[in-house]
Amino acid sequence: MSLKNLMGQNFIEYASYVIKDRAIPEINDGLKPVQRRILHSLFEMDDGKFNKVANVVGHCMKYHPHGDASIYDALVNLANKEYFIDKQGNFGNIYTGDAASAARYIECRLSALAKETLFNKDITEYVDSYDGRNREPVFLPCKLPVLLLLGAEGIAVGMSTKVLPHNFVELLEAQIKLLKNQEIELYPDFLQGGIMDATEYNQGNGRVRVRAVIDIRGPKSLVIRQIPYGTTTESLISSIESAAKRGKIKITQVNDFTAEEVEIEVIPAKGISAEELLPALYAFTDCEVSISTNLIAIQDNKPRLLTVNEVLRHNCQMLCDYLEQELRISLQRQQEKWHEKTLIQIFIENRIYKDIEEKKSYDEVQQAVLCGMSRFRHLLRREITLEDVELLLQIQIKRISRFDLEKNLKEIQEIQNNIQQIQKDLADLTGYTIRYLKKLLKKYGHLYPRRTKIQPFGSIDAKKVALANVKVRYDEEKGYLGTEVKEGKIITLSDYDRIVCIQRRGIYTVSAIPKKKFIGQDLLYVDKFDKDVLFNLIYQDPDSGLSYCKRFRIEKFILDKEYRLFKSGGKVQAFATGEQFRVKVRYRPRPRMKVASQILDFSSQPVKGVASVGNRVSNKEIAQVSLVVEKLVQETIV
Repeated sequence: MSLKNLMGQNFIEYASYVIKDRAIPEINDGLKPVQRRILHSLFEMDDGKFNKVANVVGHCMKYHPHGDASIYDALVNLANKEYFIDKQGNFGNIYTGDAASAARYIECRLSALAKETLFNKDITEYVDSYDGRNREPVFLPCKLPVLLLLGAEGIAVGMSTKVLPHNFVELLEAQIKLLKNQEIELYPDFLQGGIMDATEYNQGNGRVRVRAVIDIRGPKSLVIRQIPYGTTTESLISSIESAAKRGKIKITQVNDFTAEEVEIEVIPAKGISAEELLPALYAFTDCEVSISTNLIAIQDNKPRLLTVNEVLRHNCQMLCDYLEQELRISLQRQQEKWHEKTLIQIFIENRIYKDIEEKKSYDEVQQAVLCGMSRFRHLLRREITLEDVELLLQIQIKRISRFDLEKNLKEIQEIQNNIQQIQKDLADLTGYTIRYLKKLLKKYGHLYPRRTKIQPFGSIDAKKVALANVKVRYDEEKGYLGTEVKEGKIITLSDYDRIVCIQRRGIYTVSAIPKKKFIGQDLLYVDKFDKDVLFNLIYQDPDSGLSYCKRFRIEKFILDKEYRLFKSGGKVQAFATGEQFRVKVRYRPRPRMKVASQILDFSSQPVKGVASVGNRVSNKEIAQVSLVVEKLVQETIV
């Protein structure tokens, strides 16, 4: 075999193993192999008492070939989901991110919910473990949509999955709706709480945005009560301090009072109110996070991209199948029990045991019983076998003498009632499944209320809430602009702002905030870029010598690209910003000129694109233009 083929074959085997046996959960029980083996080990060890986690890890190593560290981490993570494992001891803190104690100090056991919904040996398929010494389940017969309940995250070769956890009550209610052929709509629910905007969730293949719950406590204090999924109090505080160091927010201190519940106090800096700080926390810190989702699971032995509704429908069908299998097994056992009790009653009531008194061999005894019981075949539902004869021959004389026919008849009738009920349930499997789900809701639903509030919220524009704390200076004498320029006009900006520079020769540029940049001494305008600012300009065309007026806004640009307001060689005669634009023009003297100057109001002139030529001011050549401010002529010539 060539090296290329060898590497290709080995890589495919490795990739398949990682995808199927490590990173991607199985759709049927929603578990990764390590989680399944942990729960199976707990089931085998279950005696109602707590077990040392170290013992559980050691037991699980019979099935899991990847060492104790991965088992321990997976067990702690699974226990902190609070559904299937009861905890005793320090299992860490999902709010603060504190690690759990060592495996030898903490204990766990299966929860009542797990024992009721995850296991049934009669309907579980088993395979050999990795070393062939033990048998482990292919997947557990879960009666809950575990994949959506717990969520999952894993990185395999060439693919990854991220399934968010959902609410227990909402999942079971959605299954009931599916069984009734009704529409469903499901959204995630997190143990950490928070506020979630799920408008882009797209049934598990989009994204959600989650915010911390923050209370305003007075004008100078904010208190974080709940944190977003995927964060801890430590990471959240670190993001707040980092934003403060970068000048994104202004705070004096952050105090962490978290114990059983999250409580982080944030104190704004002097001059900043709590209401002003709140949107900045969402914009620049982990108080708001965006979580992308990608629902991939193993189905029919292959990874598939699924939706939440598809997974729930599959789990709903699996639930019906499991319940049907259990009903049929129960029916078979009840029928066998009815057969045995009826056999015993016929055997004793008709004194068939008398027929064996004079028999000399065991074969004759068996035949005597078989012959005696055959007379009552019409009272039974199946043929009498030698196993039935053995059952009758094992009845002790003391039991025969004390046999209560009335009591036995009542027990047979009770079994018959059970058989009829099971047959009724099998005939209406959908109704039986709905009743089963309602029973689970009644028993466990109150333990799992929704913790995350669903509330659409708009995006916070970071540019609008950013602090204007960057000082930029323009030195007119030297022609330099930037944060490192020591003298000149000060322009206060935020990190998101841009600077627009308009030169007298009719060129303008929009640029990011520079440290120190030469832009020349002949500037007409330099300030923060604002697409709403209205510019007014009168310039002289270099070809005709006539003057034109244009009103425009700068709305689109490429950073640092030079744009022209008029032809090269033109001359600016008047420039101003704002809605009002009135000028006094003085015309160049000509023979027989009657009007030497006049005041013109361009305030009503339409606003056009920045590349437009503009409107002609006059057919006469203009010698001088002055701005008119509040009806007074400004004598300074522009």
